[in-house]
Amino acid sequence: MNVNKINNESDNNVSDKRHIKIRLINFGIWAVLLILFSAWMGNWWLLLGLLFFIDVYITKFVPWGAWKKSQNPQIQKILDWTDDILFALIFVYFINIFIFQNYQIPSSSLEKTLLVGDFLFVSKLSYGPRVPNTPISFPLVQNTLPILNCKSYIEWPNWGYKRVKGTGHVERNDIVVFNFPAGDTVCLKMQSVDIYTIRYVWRENVENNKAKFGDIIYRPVDKRENYVKRCVGMPGDSLQIIDNKVYIDGKILEDKKYVQYVYFVETDGLLIKDDMFKRLNVSVADRSLVAYQQETTVSQEFLRQLGFTPVNGMYNPIYRLPLTTEALAIVKKMPSIRHLAIEPVPDNYDDVYPVDYKNGWTRDNYGPIWIPKKGATITLDKKNIALYHRCIRNYENNELEVRPEGSVFLNGIPVSTYTFKYDYYWMMGDNRHNSADSRSWGFVPEDHIVGKPLLVWLSIDSDRGIFDGFIRWKRLFHTVESFN
Repeated sequence: MNVNKINNESDNNVSDKRHIKIRLINFGIWAVLLILFSAWMGNWWLLLGLLFFIDVYITKFVPWGAWKKSQNPQIQKILDWTDDILFALIFVYFINIFIFQNYQIPSSSLEKTLLVGDFLFVSKLSYGPRVPNTPISFPLVQNTLPILNCKSYIEWPNWGYKRVKGTGHVERNDIVVFNFPAGDTVCLKMQSVDIYTIRYVWRENVENNKAKFGDIIYRPVDKRENYVKRCVGMPGDSLQIIDNKVYIDGKILEDKKYVQYVYFVETDGLLIKDDMFKRLNVSVADRSLVAYQQETTVSQEFLRQLGFTPVNGMYNPIYRLPLTTEALAIVKKMPSIRHLAIEPVPDNYDDVYPVDYKNGWTRDNYGPIWIPKKGATITLDKKNIALYHRCIRNYENNELEVRPEGSVFLNGIPVSTYTFKYDYYWMMGDNRHNSADSRSWGFVPEDHIVGKPLLVWLSIDSDRGIFDGFIRWKRLFHTVESFN
């Protein structure tokens, strides 16, 4: 007998056993992961995926990898790269949906807690990830593919709301990332303003002006724009704002450290230098010189009402600045400051929720308003319909009709009360006078909650040069909680 032949057969047997062992180990890993994932999702139908892994690693009835086999080395390399990219996209897709996502602070509504240019690590596990409403979508893109300017998702299938178990729940004063509730219907040429504000505040007929507003489209919950605010009102709370102070069930809610308000600040004639603005932590975008010498950007009557008067027609420098309590204390001690006043609500200010019901509420004096709680029942009177019709219609998907004689019909049935099926939250920015928040567009339903920012992994200050603080090194890899 040929010794070499025997050795070759022995080597082949050892190799085959090794390959079988590796396949079984791979199958075991994927099987355990799938079982755990199915239990987490509460959907045992997902275990049908075991059939796929059995065939991939054991039976091999279907040649799953045949598509990436080629005799041409160059084509083979391209196919291998394609396979790696597809796997990476699928992996990122699941991480983005169920574990965490990246979020960049685009506006100053949460300053000075979170700054424009902060990049956040947002945990989906903190409140429990949602099963996606639109499972077929391009990863790392919210709703529109760049360059192509088309939808990044396919609307079918469209699944209902389901949230799997997380490590905790939304708590008062949490900073929360959520889908913009009023962003359910948008005009493609003016996506930064919700259609309800355009209709009721601007009095524009968007349907008949496509040249200006473009097509009107509906977006599923998980494809609405991501916002980040602080949760100040919980389900079942009665919330009221009196002279800029938030009250919950009649008790004042103390402002967090970096909450800020806008003030008008007059000097004795000297302009405030850049070094002082840095000390006050006021960005270039937030500095506004509203009056100087003979020039003003606001009415002289408005300035007079705030206590600012010119001398021989000449104004000292007057700035409009957002200031935290700490910054305000610094300003008050500056020897060059002559007078300051907090910004009042503009006379024509009416951008408060609900926009189609006038009740005298303003940005600084709002409510009281009750925040809906799951299982709670309200009477459907004129005021409650105005406050909660968006919750009933848009968020809980009912047909609500108020007939001319005053009778109320819910899904075609006459009713006098309504019971909520979701919990709702009240979100506000820390930059209280420069934040479009729940005072403007109302409640945030529980199915809109995305996650909790945990970490600032990068922070860029566009006001600074590369070697002059462009990267805010002191903020890197600090928890969001440390800035509260």
